[in-house]
Amino acid sequence: MENKAHALMAGVFVLAVSALLALLAIWLTRDTTERHFYELTTSETVSGLQPQALVRYRGVPVGKIDAIGFDTKVAGNVLIRIAVDTHAPLTTATFATVASQGITGLGFIQLDDEDRKPGQAAAARLQPNDSDPPRIPLKPGFLDKLARQSELIVDRVEQASQRLNQLLSDDNQQALVGAVKQMGDAAGNLNQLALRLDTTVTQKLDPALTSFSQATRDVSKAATSMGQVADRLGEKDGALDKLAQGTDALTRSAQNFNSVTLPRINRVTDDVARSARQASRTANQLGDNPRSLIFGSTPQAPGPGEPGFSAPAAGQ
Repeated sequence: MENKAHALMAGVFVLAVSALLALLAIWLTRDTTERHFYELTTSETVSGLQPQALVRYRGVPVGKIDAIGFDTKVAGNVLIRIAVDTHAPLTTATFATVASQGITGLGFIQLDDEDRKPGQAAAARLQPNDSDPPRIPLKPGFLDKLARQSELIVDRVEQASQRLNQLLSDDNQQALVGAVKQMGDAAGNLNQLALRLDTTVTQKLDPALTSFSQATRDVSKAATSMGQVADRLGEKDGALDKLAQGTDALTRSAQNFNSVTLPRINRVTDDVARSARQASRTANQLGDNPRSLIFGSTPQAPGPGEPGFSAPAAGQ
């Protein structure tokens, strides 16, 4: 009896400890975060989403998926109910997409806001209402867009495959082989042309370049000599300096001639001209009255108003 009592007490103790551990685990894992409910509705598939999956706002965890079911307001749509922390900055411009986590493929809800245009006012805060949760638009994610474009992608791949088959047909292969052969022949001709060009350069161009180099050296020597001559001409008391001094002396002589000698010549020329005019008048008088040379000049008859003037008779 005593052994049974000890076993019973041990069992009660284990049960009590287990209950305490369970209560401690519940207390440690309890979620006391205050959240509000929102609804997402979509006609797309939501594969990979599970209840209790994360809800992120621009990558930051802000809540969990509360439930997934069918929308009673829109036939055929899937309704997703999410619980979001009260501090999450949800606005009327917030939208949701279905995303997946890395290689695991587990889905979660990604929340984001529409890009605001320059000058556009900020969107208003989305007011929660747990009795009638507001709805956030669920836009197609990357996988949904890829699924929509998959048919078009398959068609494009099929077209590319058909064109590749046409390109690799027997006729095109033969044409390609012919083109490659022609390219090989052209490469051989080009190689021969390169050899000929190398021979021409070696036999003709190199001597010409040597002659040109020698001529260049001769020209350089001549230029050096001309430079030396120019230096000699330009040095002090050189030819250019003496020529400049002679030019200055000639300029001074010309100035002296203009200022002194030329006025004197002009005066002598004027005197000679006056003497010539007087001699001309004397010669004219001798021509008209040669006797004046012996008897002197005949006095002139008095003119009107002069003493001894008499008017000529009428008819004379």
